Amino acid sequence: MDFHCHLDLYPDARKVYSEASNRVEFVWLVTTSPRAFAATSKVLPATDKIFVSPGLHPEVADKKSGELDLLLLQMEGCSGVGEVGLDGSARYRQHFDLQIDILRAVLQKSATLGGRVLSIHSRSAAKNILDLLESQPRYGIAVLHWFTDSPSQLSRAKELGCWFSVGPAMLASSNGRKLAGLMPRDRVVSESDGPFAKVRGVSLMPWDAASVTFKLAEIWGMQVDQVDQLLKANGKVLMHYLARPGDTLEWKRSKAPA
Repeated sequence: MDFHCHLDLYPDARKVYSEASNRVEFVWLVTTSPRAFAATSKVLPATDKIFVSPGLHPEVADKKSGELDLLLLQMEGCSGVGEVGLDGSARYRQHFDLQIDILRAVLQKSATLGGRVLSIHSRSAAKNILDLLESQPRYGIAVLHWFTDSPSQLSRAKELGCWFSVGPAMLASSNGRKLAGLMPRDRVVSESDGPFAKVRGVSLMPWDAASVTFKLAEIWGMQVDQVDQLLKANGKVLMHYLARPGDTLEWKRSKAPA
């Protein structure tokens, strides 16, 4: 399963889409803007294996903020939203206030709709993300993608009921492995973040997300088959809610069923 992939942005997207449909049980195709979602949905349509969601990536907030109303409209017909979030790194900090305004609007809309599953970018901005989530408690389910902040912010995210999507590129770093070791095991799912995420200079593919099983087994001190079963069980919980756009996600901060 791959719970965060920019499948539409591979150079040979149609080919990757076709192969992923055959090789991967589930792929969450996240988009970077509402117009990109509209275009992608026509070329790479959603199926029972490929979930396509509207998003507005914080890195393009200044260029795509005019599409916010379109995003809020698209959210009415889609149970998942992504990629959205905040990026407080030096390159994007100048538009941070605008990013906050966009994410706040997304969370408010999610709450109005009864809750949505959100794939959230949080680079150098975890505290701000968590403040916003805490201020809008009926937003749904937050899946923090490639979380790289501090253990203290991770602890707070756990208390707020956040989920985490973890990929091979994240686990290639010592900090990533340290954070993965602190994550709630019943709220972790696999991701690739391809084609942007790379290992040894090669872009990860949707089917590469499954390789986190081996590293997580080592980090968590578990058998590989146990981790594989756990990640699949966690993934099925999120898949269930992504498949039900009309449902209210009141259970959002509870643990995954055993």
